[in-house]
Amino acid sequence: MTSVENFFGINGALAQVVKGYQPRAAQIEMAVQVNAALNGKYNLIAEAGTGTGKTFAYLIPALLSEQKVIVATATKNLQDQLFTQDLPLIQKALEQPIATAILKGRSNYLCLYRLKNALDSTYGFNNKADAKALVKINTWSKSTQDGDITQMGTVTENNPIWLQATSSKDNCLGSECKDYEACFLVKARKTAQDADIVVVNHHLLCADWSMRNSGLGELLPNPDVIILDEAHKISEIASNFLGISIGASQINALSDDILAEFLMQAANKSKPVITLCSGLKKHLQNLRLQLGKQIRTAEWQEIASDLAIMQLIHEINPLIQALESKINTVKKPSKGLEICAKRCQDLVQALDDLLDDNINGKIRWFETQKYGFTFHATPLEIAPEFQILMQQYAKSQWIFTSATLSVADSFEHFKNNLGLKNVTSFKWDSPFNYPEQALFYHPKGLPQPNDKDAINKIVEFVLPVLEASQGRAFFLFTSYRALNLAAELLADKIEYPLLIQGKDSKSNLLKKFKQHGNAVLLATASFWEGVDVRGEALSCVIIDKLPFASPFEPVLKARLEAMKQSGKNGFIDYQVPIAAIALRQGVGRLIRDANDNGVLMVCDPRLLKRGYGQIFLDSIPNMRRTREIQDVNDFFA
Repeated sequence: MTSVENFFGINGALAQVVKGYQPRAAQIEMAVQVNAALNGKYNLIAEAGTGTGKTFAYLIPALLSEQKVIVATATKNLQDQLFTQDLPLIQKALEQPIATAILKGRSNYLCLYRLKNALDSTYGFNNKADAKALVKINTWSKSTQDGDITQMGTVTENNPIWLQATSSKDNCLGSECKDYEACFLVKARKTAQDADIVVVNHHLLCADWSMRNSGLGELLPNPDVIILDEAHKISEIASNFLGISIGASQINALSDDILAEFLMQAANKSKPVITLCSGLKKHLQNLRLQLGKQIRTAEWQEIASDLAIMQLIHEINPLIQALESKINTVKKPSKGLEICAKRCQDLVQALDDLLDDNINGKIRWFETQKYGFTFHATPLEIAPEFQILMQQYAKSQWIFTSATLSVADSFEHFKNNLGLKNVTSFKWDSPFNYPEQALFYHPKGLPQPNDKDAINKIVEFVLPVLEASQGRAFFLFTSYRALNLAAELLADKIEYPLLIQGKDSKSNLLKKFKQHGNAVLLATASFWEGVDVRGEALSCVIIDKLPFASPFEPVLKARLEAMKQSGKNGFIDYQVPIAAIALRQGVGRLIRDANDNGVLMVCDPRLLKRGYGQIFLDSIPNMRRTREIQDVNDFFA
């Protein structure tokens, strides 16, 4: 037996530290394959179903290899879990110290310089609550060891005030900052450089790649191995990262920073700057009004022919350049002002690039928020760019892992998306006994998704299921419109606690769901994955329809058109695989433990009435299927 197999054995090192440990065949097999890839110096795709224990299956071989390893996750929750729970447990089992580090993006760390600026200036406070929050942050700054803002309980990380107490790549002063030696981000990066295992997220990996590609240095140490966990998300994240995005909030943040710097260094010259900043903000507000009241996502062509809107967009750069000119009038400007001037130049250039009608390889589109807007140019294909990323780490091996990488047992969609070639792939199904633990209910007579009364009819099918399960359900939707309509319909028809996404934070909703024990949670995309509720509190997952992205979504529409022109079937080759993976994530909420039991209900007749429905059925775990409500009643009885 190899040392890796010994580690996972019934009397192995892991059994000594994990209470009630039982070896899992799939976990050991995955660990052996990861170990073989590390020793053989080849890239690996490893899909491991829920309950396999994939985290230990890749971490233990990585630690035993004594190589420099970067583990990148899609979510901060998994990043924190790896660093605070999984790695310490494995270190305990190894009985030897291993240098580990966690590194997040700069906006996750308190910036002492910007905190002091905010405290010294009354400008930017919207209300007394902001001032009080900054005082709390200042008190915390004197005791925190790592400056990770998620560790501060009294001011939540989603509070907008953190924008004044954290930095971004645009406004960071770098080595010329007077607080550089005390900088929490700098300390975290130094620790990461010396660590054997560094836990990051996909965004930071992309940022490091961008810096290496531009020749500006690097954020991360040079790794021997890169492990991409939650790898099904990397294509979407990299696509967003590689594009151009310019929004009202970004421009307003630059305006606020310029004014704050002027108030500190050149107060006597601040009056005209206040006027310019105010004018820029009013201009952006006017543009937002011209884009219409509706919150939406739309193709660039919608506004490209609107002369009034395009004139307002083209007038943004002269206003930014006027601010840059004011900065240039200051003799011996502070480092902060110098960076603001550079940000003006970069923003002007980015907007010029986005407005270039000859922009190649990117899809232009826009979105509106309640008070703002964002213009985007997104890559048509990610594969060529991802291959450049891999070349930046030419000496590194890559391990891609997730519970959902394949579609109907094929990895072709995942490999084609990233341009992967000469890569070994393995798949391990969940060890849970789905035929015994779960029931798949797909009733007869379901409405077509385009039926105007679809949600009303679906709710009528759902009500007896909720009665049978006594609440204890996730009701997952593909749109907020459907969610809100279902919430209205269910409000006076069920006696169980009704929790609705948007009425409270995600963490609070999950906490309440577990506490109630019989609640019904209505949610959309963010609850389809990364949510772990074990036990009887979640005994039923209901999905309103197959999670196809709208074919009218600008980026998808352009990609489908490009595939059509190249002779491919965009629906079967692209839309169906993406939707199948999303469905697998939603289904994955149901059985999270060997003792869990539950019913899955998918309310979309296309599963059986369309040829592609079989692809979805072949992609989810094998469980008993029924079309009769009596079987659901018997299951829960």
